[in-house]
Amino acid sequence: MRFGMFVPQGWRFDLVGIDPAEHWAVMSDVASFSDGADSPFESIWVYDHFHTTPEPSPTEATHEAWSLMAAFAASTSRVRLGQMCTCMSYRNPAYLAKVAATTDLISGGRVEMGIGGGWYEHEWRAYGYGFPPVPERLGRLREGVEIMRQAWTTGQATLDGRYYQVDGAIVQPRPLQAGGIPIWVAGGGEQVTLKIAATYADYTNFTGSLEEFAHKDDVLRGHCEAIGRDASAITRSMNFNTVVGSSTADVAARLARIEERLVPHLGADGAAKAVESYYVTAPGALVGTPDEIVAKLEQRRAVGLDYAILYAPEAAYDRSGLELFAAEVVPALR
Repeated sequence: MRFGMFVPQGWRFDLVGIDPAEHWAVMSDVASFSDGADSPFESIWVYDHFHTTPEPSPTEATHEAWSLMAAFAASTSRVRLGQMCTCMSYRNPAYLAKVAATTDLISGGRVEMGIGGGWYEHEWRAYGYGFPPVPERLGRLREGVEIMRQAWTTGQATLDGRYYQVDGAIVQPRPLQAGGIPIWVAGGGEQVTLKIAATYADYTNFTGSLEEFAHKDDVLRGHCEAIGRDASAITRSMNFNTVVGSSTADVAARLARIEERLVPHLGADGAAKAVESYYVTAPGALVGTPDEIVAKLEQRRAVGLDYAILYAPEAAYDRSGLELFAAEVVPALR
C-alpha cells in the first residue's frame, strides 16, 4: 500500500490559534516532514476550498490550493504534490492546465491533478459561481478533463463543448511528466463520475463502507471493460481522517484536544458533532492504535484499495501521531 498525507491549510479549523503570519511556516514545516528522505509518505495534499467546514467562518483562514501547490513545488524536492480535489468549475480548464503545467515545471515533474465536480454550495454562491445542478457540474468535469489532457499531451487544446469553448489554447511548455500530469478523478458517482474515471483517470478517489467501496470498484471495472481499458491501470485511493495513538487512552486524549480546539468556532454541540462525524462514524474514519489501524487498512486493501491519503487534524500542533503512523503502521502494510 502507498501513502500520502494532507498538509493543514485551515479548511477544517486545523490552523486555529496560530497567528496567520506563521501559517506558511507551519504548513512548510509539515511538508518538509513528509518530504524527508526517511519519510514513508510519497505525496502531500491540500483541499481546493475557500471557506472552512463544517461551518464557514468569516475570520478563520482557508489557504488557496494552487498557490500552495506552487509554494510546495519550490520548497520541497522529493514528495509529490496534489489537491483532493480541484473543483473544475472554480477555474477555466485551459487556464488551470497552464497553471498546473507551470507548477509541474517548478517542482521538477511532481504534480498530481486531483479533479472533481465540486459540492460546497456556500462557497460556490459566495464567490459568484452560482450552484449548477449535478449534471452540469459533471458535464463541466468531463469537458475540462478533456481540455487538460489535450493541453498536456499536445501543447494545445481545442474544444467546442456545451460548457467550455477553447480554440487552440496554447500550453507551452508542457508538463515535464511524460504523457502529462497524472489525473485523479474524485467521486464515486456510478453513472457519470466513474465513467469519466474509466476514460481519463490514472487514479480514482472515492469513499464508502467496505461493501460500498467494493461495489464501486466493480462498477469501475465494468466501465473500463466497456471501453476496452485495463482496470488495473487505475490506482484506487481513499482519504482517511486519521487519529493514531499509542493506547486507547492516548487516542481518547487526542480526540478531546481536537474537540477542544473546535469549541470556540462551532460551539460545544457543534464541536462534538464534528468529531463524531469525522472521526467515529465517517467511512473514512481511521482512529485507533497502530494495530487497530493496520487491521482496518488491511480490510480496505482486500477490497481494492491501493493508496491511503491521511488527513491528520493534529498535524499543525503535534506530529507525534504522524510519526507513530510512519513508524508502526506503514511498515506493516508495505
